[in-house]
Amino acid sequence: METDIGCEMMKTLHLASIHRSLGAQFIEFAGWEMPLSYSSLAEEHLAVRQAVGLFDVSHMGEFRVSGREALNFLQSVTTNDVSKLEVLGSQYSAVTNERGGTKDDILIYRLAEDDFIVVCNASNVEKIGSWFAEKNRYNAKIENITMTTTLFALQGPKAISTLQRLTDFDLTQIKRFKAAWVDVAGIKALVSRTGYTGEDGVELFLFDEPISDPRRAEKLWKAILEAGRDYGIKPCGLGARDTLRLEAGLCLYGNELTEEISPLEARIDFAVKLDKGDFIGREALLEQKKTGLKKIRIGLRMLEPGIPRQGYEILKDGEKIGWVSSGTFSPLLKVGIAMGYAPPEIKTGEIVSIKIHGRERGAMVVGWPFYNPDQYGFKRK
Repeated sequence: METDIGCEMMKTLHLASIHRSLGAQFIEFAGWEMPLSYSSLAEEHLAVRQAVGLFDVSHMGEFRVSGREALNFLQSVTTNDVSKLEVLGSQYSAVTNERGGTKDDILIYRLAEDDFIVVCNASNVEKIGSWFAEKNRYNAKIENITMTTTLFALQGPKAISTLQRLTDFDLTQIKRFKAAWVDVAGIKALVSRTGYTGEDGVELFLFDEPISDPRRAEKLWKAILEAGRDYGIKPCGLGARDTLRLEAGLCLYGNELTEEISPLEARIDFAVKLDKGDFIGREALLEQKKTGLKKIRIGLRMLEPGIPRQGYEILKDGEKIGWVSSGTFSPLLKVGIAMGYAPPEIKTGEIVSIKIHGRERGAMVVGWPFYNPDQYGFKRK
């Protein structure tokens, strides 16, 4: 569904009316009217870190790629090795241009031997759809199923316990980056042990869900919120989604990843398999690896008061060496944190500065996640 707001047509979520009833504040994001927050960003952020939060992320793009040459097609347009993907497995990957720059970062799900779902960023649905159509020299069927798919993300240390109350299926059987078809509250959903917060949790797909009749999605959303009531579950918006992913050191397209930044520079090289055979951008990435990178993604933790923001300069000994790609005030750590790009010579532990409102503020180069992984995130002990 589309709505006329500010003289531009914006897409609305299947559950827009429910989000309004929960007091959501909306913003425009990638052509969608999206909940920014329901209570406060900090409350929602901490609910996910300490208990459980529920996100409606149905704005994400989905493509179904099927047919006897679906695998060959995906191998040719993505950086990871899709042939290693088991049925009901998922894989983080990237789509690169001929120069090795990133067109998008994606998740690929294998539903059957010749049946895949590609999840891309909302801002790149048209671009990726056009790119796939242009590069499809194989007998692959490509369908944009974005508008008939709802996607919820249930995240936090109490996420699995919350969902377990709604199904007889043993959710502990689903390992990270694996999925299963699960009857949840009487509704068949694809449940994947993935997310964008650094925490344990799942993402739930409902396919063939028309926006004109979202009854299954409404029932599932309400059932999950009720199941998590004892844990203090909160509906969460884009604000907390962004601060959570930044604390976890996860890339955001348009910030850490662009057509001018390669997966190697972004340090997501674990999703690049240069030995799998040819794919678009492979030669450029091989050349980068041979000659060396000119910039890499780094983490930054403020040593002085100030909130680093996208575009702010990173300096060393008074000279500009890079820029901030994403920055925020961490609700968990109570300090400014950021990611950015700088020469690879800049090492963890070095002190740099960030120019904030005309003044240089000290920061330390750090790794990610920014939090202690023994205390927070899916690796917590």
